[in-house]
Formats: sequence, structure tokens, C-alpha cells
Amino acid sequence: MAINYSCFIEFDSKRSLQEQVREYLVKAILEGVFSADEALPSCRKLSSQLKVSRNTVSLVYEGLADDGYLISKPRSGYYLSEKYSLRLEEVEQELDHFEADNPSNAPNWSHRLKVSTDQFPRIVKPSHWSCYQYPFIYGQPSINDFPLAQWRESTRKVIADPNDHGWLCDKVDKDVDLLVEQIRTRVLPQRGIHAKSDEILITVGSQNALYLVSQLLMDKHTRVGVENPGYKEANNIFSLAQAQLHPHTVDEDGLMLNELSPMCDYFYVTPSHQAPTGVTMSKQRRQDLLQMAQKNDAIIIEDDYDSDSNSEWAPLPALKALDKDNRVIYVSSFSKILAPGLRLGYIVAPEELIYELRTLRRLMYRHPPSRVQMEMAHFISQAITTAS
Repeated sequence: MAINYSCFIEFDSKRSLQEQVREYLVKAILEGVFSADEALPSCRKLSSQLKVSRNTVSLVYEGLADDGYLISKPRSGYYLSEKYSLRLEEVEQELDHFEADNPSNAPNWSHRLKVSTDQFPRIVKPSHWSCYQYPFIYGQPSINDFPLAQWRESTRKVIADPNDHGWLCDKVDKDVDLLVEQIRTRVLPQRGIHAKSDEILITVGSQNALYLVSQLLMDKHTRVGVENPGYKEANNIFSLAQAQLHPHTVDEDGLMLNELSPMCDYFYVTPSHQAPTGVTMSKQRRQDLLQMAQKNDAIIIEDDYDSDSNSEWAPLPALKALDKDNRVIYVSSFSKILAPGLRLGYIVAPEELIYELRTLRRLMYRHPPSRVQMEMAHFISQAITTAS
């Protein structure tokens, strides 16, 4: 079956139709437009769309087959050859050398960028890493161990009621109350945290939470104490907000305060399972950090993203649980304990800060998908009920 692909060419009267149709199709092939297992548009259909003769299209297809771009299957049509049916990244090198039309008056985007992301290294993860015999890939859970049956049951509960399609509605800046309540009453208490509903905001992961916080609270005058070694993506996010980073060495007891600590407006820490060393910040270091923040009117951003991986029999409560002055912004995620593809996290902070963060989130993407929030809420409820 031919793919449903709409073609358009603004023909140049000074060049042959056949040459321009060929150039258009080669560019589309190299850009991965066509599906590997479906036929390209038929000669009749493509000639009708481009308003050229069927003979012109037929000659172009034959030429592309002769040059190895396509293969012809009797009574079926033209398909991509094996070389060009591979993933896009495997033909990008050839695409770089392909001379496609590049209008001289096209905008120069590099000159328009107000912020360049070139300073932040790209994350490269092989697409088939899970098939490796020894997949040394950081922070990726085993998909085979995901409780699919339980999640499917949660999904069924969300969509089973024909009279309740609330997950289809635009909530503007609101979260699903059921998920907020599950986090407030069942998740946070396990970390020693007690919060009100208005002190919780759902995000699309802990990294998104850090971005929201940094955009709201940081600028070029902000000084942030970070762990060294530490979570690179958090550092990138703070740098994007133009904040000044002050590294703090990490040892077997966690972050060590130093002579730069009194200058910091914020501290970013991963105390329960430090990234990337995996150490747990000692109780004394936690107390020292809280006292330093109180003394210098600083704020602590606690990323509790991987606390469930802590191997201690009696893990310490979250730093937020020890906070008596509302100086800790607590960030966590369901990515590590369940699956990163769910893209759900949350922030716990004073109500007035959550209000501002909610407004900023609304301007970005309004709210995380309601259906995923509802599924997560049912999943947590089901998991807790089963465990008890």
C-alpha cells in the first residue's frame, strides 16, 4: 500500500521538470521522509499532485532505481532500497553532501540565537542499548521488569467509565487532584515529608522541575553551590539561567562545605543517592548544610530523584523532612523507580512559590497529560493496597 504523502514543488521554468522532480525525491529519501516498508506514491498519484505527466514521474523513478535509491517490485510499486531504508542517522553523512536548494535570502538562525546550547554536550544513547551483552548505560531501568499488567489495569480504570472523560479536558494550570493526594498521603510520608496539596506541583520529570525553578529564581547574579562531581544536566540548566556555579567537593559523607559556601544563594544537592557517586549524605552534613542556609539566607534545592535505589537498610529521611524554615525546595520523579518514558515528577515547596511555578508551567505547556497523571494515581493506589 502506498503511503499517504502529499508532494509539492514550486517549479523553476529555467530547469527541466524531470530534474526538479528527481531532486525533490532524492532530498525526501535522504531526509527519511518515506517509510521503509511502504511503497512510494504511484506514478499516477504523484503526477497528479505535481501536475506533470506520468511519463515524467516514471522516468524519474526508473532513474532513481538505476542509481540505487529505489527498487521496483512488480505489481506493487517502488520502494526504498535497503541502504536508504535504514535509520535516518545512518544516511545523514550523505545528506550533508547533497546540494539541495538553499535560498540566498534564508534567515541566518545562528545570528538570531540569544542563547547558544553548543556549550552543553549532546546526550548520545545507542537506540538498541538494551540488546548489548553488557549494557553499561547510566540511569536506565530494565523495561522487562516494568509492572505492565498493573499499569494496564490502571489504564483500564481511567478509560472504563464512559461518563468520565475528564482526562480529555484542558485543565489550564491544574493538576489531577487524585495524583496530588496520592503523592501527599502515600509517597511523601515515606520520605518523612508532610505537605499540603497547594505545596505540590506536578512536572514532566525532575529535570523539568529544575528548569522551572531556575527560570523563576536565577539570573546572572545568582550563585549556586553544586556538587563536584555532580549531575551535569542540572549544572547545564543553571548555566542556561546564567547562574554562577560554585563547585563543592563530594566525599563518602556527601557535599563538603567550603570557603565559597557563605556566598551561595542556592545549593543543589542529591543527598539520598548522590549523582553520580551514589553516596548518601551523612546526618551531620545535612545539619551543617541546613544551618549554613539559615545563617546566610540561602535556599537548598534537594533532588531526591533516586532515593529508592539507596541500598541502606534504614535510609535517612529526605533533607526536606528536617527543614523547619521552608528553605528546602524538594524535587523528585517517578522516572527511576518506574520508567523515564512516563515523564512525571513533582516539586514540593512553599505555597507562594508553587503558585509562581504553576503560572510559569502554564506558559510553557499548561500541565502534564491528565491521562498519565490519572494512570499514575491509580497505579500508586493499587501498589500501596497490594503491598498492605
